[in-house]
Amino acid sequence: MANHKSAAKRALQSEKKRLRNKSIKTKIHNATKSVKLAIKEKSGTEVALILNKAKSVIAKASKKGVIHKKTASRKISRLTKLINSGTA
Repeated sequence: MANHKSAAKRALQSEKKRLRNKSIKTKIHNATKSVKLAIKEKSGTEVALILNKAKSVIAKASKKGVIHKKTASRKISRLTKLINSGTA
């Protein structure tokens, strides 16, 4: 446990951020998964809508600092590439 008041506060802040980051990363994972499933099962317009939602989730995570800007860009690029090739 923390020995100083400031260290105790920092531990609480870190725990809050960890839980927030975990939830956001789960959202990214689920969005990515839904895009991959949509490619297999749905038509082009529905897949495009699902991709846009996934892009939004990834971009917001990047903006909040949960993932790096270039990581977000790479994830979006790979999802778009998957849709354009038509394979999951």
